[in-house]
Amino acid sequence: MTTHHREDPGTLRATAFLDHASPEVRGFVADALPASATTPAARAVALYYAVRDRVRYEVYGADLSRTGLRASAVARTGSGMCLHKSVLYAAGLRSLGIPARLVLADVRNHLASGRLKSLIGGDVFHMHCLTSVRLDGRWVTATPVFNKALCRLYGLAPLDFDGTADSLYHPFDLRGRRHMEFLRHHGEFDDLPYERVVAELRTAHPGLLSADGSGFAEGSLVREAEPPAAG
Repeated sequence: MTTHHREDPGTLRATAFLDHASPEVRGFVADALPASATTPAARAVALYYAVRDRVRYEVYGADLSRTGLRASAVARTGSGMCLHKSVLYAAGLRSLGIPARLVLADVRNHLASGRLKSLIGGDVFHMHCLTSVRLDGRWVTATPVFNKALCRLYGLAPLDFDGTADSLYHPFDLRGRRHMEFLRHHGEFDDLPYERVVAELRTAHPGLLSADGSGFAEGSLVREAEPPAAG
């Protein structure tokens, strides 16, 4: 899923959602980077793991408001789904002078419990979000979404990123069962296309919405994880 496109100032600027000049994003990035991370690639990798494992992945209760989807809000709350975590990662990259964009796609078999699949309305999740980052003269895709602890509960290998190759979801879980399949690529964006994303989620997954429509229903992926089968 490596992409190639021309340099664009839009891939570095602060936006309504990628508010990388905010103290929350700056503070998160400062805490994430070890002194040894001196190159853009090393900084991008260190930030990837900080977003992946320090920000809790949770679909349930996810805030879909404009405020809740800002990178500063995600850094402050320390929780979110793919949209929130990718927004924070892209904003953090830009704060370091590393070009980044948001990637949107529909995927089959998004990490989900039985209850979540019933609320989603099947095994296809719309508007899954990841990040495209420019390092060493080329664009690579990174997905700092499912934290390590949650992956273990659902029998998945944590997704790594080394700054040189695309970091996409493994097509199979640790038991060889099909896990993730990309179905439709919506494109890459300099900022979160909020109206489009929220409209699509409300149309595709009405059962997942909270009563007031401002976010997703309450629950817990950790509590709903099924224990791995014996053998």
